[in-house]
Amino acid sequence: MTSNKSVLNWIEDMKKLVCPDKLVWIDGSEEQLEALRAEACSTGEMIKLNQEKLPGCYLHRTAVNDVARVEDRTFICSRKEEDAGPTNHWKDPKEAYKMLYDIARGSYKGRTMYVIPYSMGPIGSPLAKIGVELTDSIYVVLNMSIMARVGQKVWDTLGDSNDWVRGLHCKCDIDAEKRYICHFPEDNTIISVNSGYGGNVLLGKKCFALRIASYLGKNEGWLAEHMLILGIQNPKGEIKYVAAAFPSACGKTNLAMLIPPESYRKKGYKIWTVGDDIAWMRQGEDGRLYAINPENGFFGVAPGTNEKSNPNALATTKSGTIFTNVAQNLDDNTVWWEGLDKNPPKNALNWKGEPWDGTTSDQKGAHPNSRFTAPAKNCPCISPEFDKGTGVPISAIIFGGRRAQTTPLVYQSRDWNNGVFVGSIMASETTAAAAGAVGVVRRDPMAMLPFCGYHMGDYFKHWIEMGKKLGENAPKIFNVNWFRLDDEGHFIWPGFGDNLRVLEWILERCEGKADAVETPIGYVPKPEDINIEGLDISLDTLKSILEVNKEQWAKEADGIEEFYKKFGDKLPQELRDQLATLKNNLK
Repeated sequence: MTSNKSVLNWIEDMKKLVCPDKLVWIDGSEEQLEALRAEACSTGEMIKLNQEKLPGCYLHRTAVNDVARVEDRTFICSRKEEDAGPTNHWKDPKEAYKMLYDIARGSYKGRTMYVIPYSMGPIGSPLAKIGVELTDSIYVVLNMSIMARVGQKVWDTLGDSNDWVRGLHCKCDIDAEKRYICHFPEDNTIISVNSGYGGNVLLGKKCFALRIASYLGKNEGWLAEHMLILGIQNPKGEIKYVAAAFPSACGKTNLAMLIPPESYRKKGYKIWTVGDDIAWMRQGEDGRLYAINPENGFFGVAPGTNEKSNPNALATTKSGTIFTNVAQNLDDNTVWWEGLDKNPPKNALNWKGEPWDGTTSDQKGAHPNSRFTAPAKNCPCISPEFDKGTGVPISAIIFGGRRAQTTPLVYQSRDWNNGVFVGSIMASETTAAAAGAVGVVRRDPMAMLPFCGYHMGDYFKHWIEMGKKLGENAPKIFNVNWFRLDDEGHFIWPGFGDNLRVLEWILERCEGKADAVETPIGYVPKPEDINIEGLDISLDTLKSILEVNKEQWAKEADGIEEFYKKFGDKLPQELRDQLATLKNNLK
């Protein structure tokens, strides 16, 4: 498969540590994957679903104590504690390796070691990176084969290079008390033990594509971001691309696969999905910022995905998909989850595999964090640029959050540094879905709080330096808030496909075609410049959600100041200056 010495030596070391009964090299061929699916079904690890209704689809159930990412067990193991920063958990690398190796030692006895060579990004793309994951889980092999580009071509591209990310995953005993997901940014290494849940064990995903890649990006002069990438085609056939970051529960996937309102479709508008979760962005030869989606599939939350909320996401799951922790309808051997439709199955098994009658039970059929792993090529609006390794040029970067008041529907930053400030103060208010009080402001800079692989103060500085490098080619930066509420607690803006109306103004601003009004926080649209034709919303109502309330923003500024304290002297002076300017503007 490969003669790369650094790979072969590492695999030999790991074999001695975990003691597998046998070793299987994953070549990415359909024959090999089909044999693994059959093996997983024979042991009960996977369940083959109705192949007429859901061709190539399977169901998997994780252990009940292993259903989500575990942020409190996720560590950045940098040599110096200060390099991990105040927003990450840190462990000393020497201690971490010893602890992890002690847990992993001998854990593959009686098991198979699978060697997965994978490329994050199109194989051979100058923006792509290579990883190797060792795992004792067929579930991981099959998911990684959907989420990344896997196979012999990866070894051919890597050659003798030592520029690859090492990933060791050991299921061990799925012991929650000994569950650790550790990242060693200086060593290009990830180790995950005692979990079988996707977010903790598909090491190409958040572990490599964000935590390790953000560190690589800082050192190599590019950005690894928790962003969707979207192409918007106008009636003339021109396509402009935007990248957008949102914390969870803010409609990120819906925006990535947006369906234009009928009036826009009739005019010839189209949406092209490049990515739904992660963007790697690098300056191109022409000076502009280019983005690729390093992933090859979607690892989406199932509950709430339906024909109305996101028909494109639902269509993506109809073939070649692995469902995790959803309900199984025994009548026709298909899957179901809360929010799929109004017809829960009567004769079913819930996500734990227990008999479940959805028509009478007050227990949920699917786990709230149940998932689908689906090939991106299944998406009806996948971009023709998806597999091109050159990336797409980004015209605008959009930050968003969920705020009942305070933040207007949309505003534009004054310049790049002001845009970095806007990204650094990104926040959402807690909803009923999150544990604890409702309406508490939670800051999540650039939606990267759980995913930045180094000190967030240095991360802000890296953004500012990227702006200097890009100069006049830098994308314009905006903030959106689809979640303004009226006095009765109803959403004022319709959201979903109608968000295209706001994107239209954003792109017009990028091209210097639309006007704006200067406010203390940045530029907001003139109400008449947002197309509300066919919407049940008046110009006055639109005006109200574009307003900037100085009192609310003064309170916001205090919250930002408090938040910034945690970064100490690592907070760039540029952001201190931006905060001072905001306070001054509000006087």
